[in-house]
Amino acid sequence: MSTTGHTGSQAGAPARKGRGRRAAKPPPADEPGAPGSHELELLRQMLLVRRFEERCVELYSAAEIRGFVHLYIGEEAVAVGVGQALTDGDAVVSTYREHGHALARGVPADAVMAEMYGKATGCSRGRGGSMHLFDAERRFYGGNAIVAGGLPLAAGLALADRMRGAGRVTCCFFGDGAYAEGEFHETANLAALWQLPLLLVCENNLYAMGTSLAREHAQTNLAMRAASYGMPAWTVDGMDVLAVEAAARRAADSVRAGGGPHFLEARTYRFRAHSMYDPDRYRSKEEIAQWKTRDPLAGLEERMRAEGTLDDVVRKQLEEDVTAAIDASVRAAEAAPYEPVTDLLRFVTSTSGSTT
Repeated sequence: MSTTGHTGSQAGAPARKGRGRRAAKPPPADEPGAPGSHELELLRQMLLVRRFEERCVELYSAAEIRGFVHLYIGEEAVAVGVGQALTDGDAVVSTYREHGHALARGVPADAVMAEMYGKATGCSRGRGGSMHLFDAERRFYGGNAIVAGGLPLAAGLALADRMRGAGRVTCCFFGDGAYAEGEFHETANLAALWQLPLLLVCENNLYAMGTSLAREHAQTNLAMRAASYGMPAWTVDGMDVLAVEAAARRAADSVRAGGGPHFLEARTYRFRAHSMYDPDRYRSKEEIAQWKTRDPLAGLEERMRAEGTLDDVVRKQLEEDVTAAIDASVRAAEAAPYEPVTDLLRFVTSTSGSTT
C-alpha cells in the first residue's frame, strides 16, 4: 500500500533500529543555536552542494571543466536527508546527476573537484569526470551515465550483503525517467522476490530530460506503482530536508531489520536545465519561479530563524566556511597533475603477477 504525507507514511508497525558498521547518525540533542546542531549541519551540507554546483557553472562557462555536467541545484534536500539515514557500511549507487550524492556521502570536495578537472587526484583518478564519480572506501559505487544503469548494480550489491549476512543497506538513487526503463522493473521484482536490503530512492523532478512526467507515465503516482511489487512505498516532500530525513530513516531502519526492499518517491525539482547543453525550452519560466519559492535551503533557514536557532552571524560564518572549502578545492584541482600517459592501460588490461 502506498500512502502520502508530509514525511510519508507506511502501513505496518515501525521497524526495529538496525545495525551497521556504525549506527546512522541520530539528530543530536544540542542546545538551540549551538554550532553543532543537527539542523545547522543539514544546512551546511546543502549549502556545500549548492555552492559547489554554482562554482561548476562558472568553471564550465570558463572552459576550465569540460564534458557533460548535470547540476543538482534545487534537489539538495534529497541527497542530504537520505544521507543521514545511512551508515558508513551502507552502499550508495547514483546517477549522472551525482555531485550532491557524492558530497553528502562524504566524498571530499577536493576529490570531486579534481575529478571535474580530469586530474589524477580525482576520486576516479580523472578517468570518470562529472558523470562517473566513485569512492570504494566510502562505498559510493558511482554515478552512471546510462539511465537506470545503476539499478541492477545496486541489486547485486544488496544481494552480496544479504548472502554475507552483513546487515547493510544499499541505497540506489534514480530519476523518474529511469522508472520507465526495464531495469527498474526487473530490479524491483527481483529485490522483492529475494527480499534484498535495498532502498530505492526515486528523485522525481518531473522531467526525464525534456519529457514531462505526465507525457511519459500514464500513472504518475510512482510510489503506488512501486507498491505493486510487494514492497513498502511512499512519497515524501523532496524540498524539505527534515521530511526526507524522517522518511529515509524509517525506510532504512526497516530494510536493515530484514524488512526487504523499500521505495521512496522524493518529489523534487531541478532549478537548472537538464545539463549545461540544454536550452530548457520545455518548461515555463513561471513554473521554475514557482518551484524556487520552495527552495530547500531557504525553507530550512527560514524555519531555523523562526525557532531562534540561526542568526546572521552564524549564517555568515557558514557561508564563509563553505566558500573557503570550495576555493581550496579549485586551487588543489588546478595544481594537481594529469594521469601520466604511461598509465594509460592501468586498470584496463591485466598483467600476469601484477599487484597494482
